[in-house]
Amino acid sequence: MASMASPASSPLWQQGQTLSLSIDDLSNSGDGVGRWQERVVFVPNGVPGDRLSVRLTRVKPAYGFAKLLTILEPSPHRIRAACIVADKCGGCQWQSLAYGQQLQAKQNQVQAALERIGGLTELPIAPILAAPQPLGYRNKATYPLARGPEGSVKAGYYRRGTHQIVNLNQCPIQDERLNPLLAAIKQAIQAQGWSIYDEKQHRGKLRHLSLRIGYYTGQVLLTLVSNGDVPGLTSQAHQWLEQFPALVGVCLNHNPQKSNAIFGRDTVCVAGQGYLEERFLGLRLRLRSTTFFQVNTRQAEALVETLLAELALQGTETVIDAYCGVGTLSLPLARQAKRCVGIELQSESVAQARQNAALNGIDNAVFIAGPVEEQLRQQAKDQSVDAVVLDPPRKGCDPEVLQALIDIRPRRLAYMSCNPSTLARDLKQLVQGGYRVQQVQPADFFPQTAHVECLVMLSLASASAAGATAA
Repeated sequence: MASMASPASSPLWQQGQTLSLSIDDLSNSGDGVGRWQERVVFVPNGVPGDRLSVRLTRVKPAYGFAKLLTILEPSPHRIRAACIVADKCGGCQWQSLAYGQQLQAKQNQVQAALERIGGLTELPIAPILAAPQPLGYRNKATYPLARGPEGSVKAGYYRRGTHQIVNLNQCPIQDERLNPLLAAIKQAIQAQGWSIYDEKQHRGKLRHLSLRIGYYTGQVLLTLVSNGDVPGLTSQAHQWLEQFPALVGVCLNHNPQKSNAIFGRDTVCVAGQGYLEERFLGLRLRLRSTTFFQVNTRQAEALVETLLAELALQGTETVIDAYCGVGTLSLPLARQAKRCVGIELQSESVAQARQNAALNGIDNAVFIAGPVEEQLRQQAKDQSVDAVVLDPPRKGCDPEVLQALIDIRPRRLAYMSCNPSTLARDLKQLVQGGYRVQQVQPADFFPQTAHVECLVMLSLASASAAGATAA
């Protein structure tokens, strides 16, 4: 009887080879995960329960990546994608996966990261907050621009792993009120004959098209990102304002850099106003082109309401909002606390936060520009700090920020994260520094993608209390 070839010697394990395999899991990046002769195979658009025919596109000794060729047996969790280019566009990973399974995958992702990276076990992880709108939820869309066949203007998201644009005239995950603008603006750019930026040659002008809408107000802000001046833009901008009553402003952002950064440092208002107004938990907020604001307004409100309920402020506390941005968390906190101090490195965001506080008549919120770790220590010297709220970018908190928290020892911490891996890493340091995890609340801010938001509540652990264990 002939012996079976070992995985290491198998002649089938090579780029271009066709395999049949079953998908039994999902990766953190959203790929389907299967196995073939003890090797892991990552398959974009694979759904757990699928039996697929795939072609290997890249191989390593223990794992590889493959392209889906044929669905031999569909999973019971596979559904028809809402987008006709879902298999090509890199914007979404899970449009073919039933929403209930998306939620379960994200719940599992949070728990696995906390255990594997953070060494945190037996944590009180609440069921994930499902999005009220699995489609049409994005209040902001920023599209790269390119030239298509016969000089047509293309705008869309990149194909997965490339800088090839999948042209879109509508997108099922963005607010549907933006779709008419996307198609019309592309047509106007083509009619104007404006040059489109070529990233390889660093030539041409228009780089990106950005649309932002207030979910509650319906106000729309349009921003073009350019490598230089755009002749005739002012006249065209006024035409757009007349054509679309919801459009309140047209802006031009200058980005002359040879980089993948979308926005440059300088933005000018070409016509109308340079911001839109939105309502958030009863507050009025002004949002500019480059302002950070959660893309899923209703889910952001739900998670902030959870934060406020968990903190249960009595009106006597001093709260610090680290990475405060334009005051999205600071202002709701200030309405329930004695004082709220927002800390943000970007001075422009601090200026907007102060404007938003004045717009809402809130005078007990103070906003400071500077490094978070330095300002945490300074504020703790000046006053007693009862709670600190953290909402860092995807990279998480710098170690110096975590050490500052451990040193000044506020009684309560709340950590909002959009990256379970960096969240788990940071929680490990905080737990080792004397904090106990009280509650973990995942939330789905980004349906149809593998991204997940999470709110973690922590408190100082007493000498005798048993907290979450760090392995």
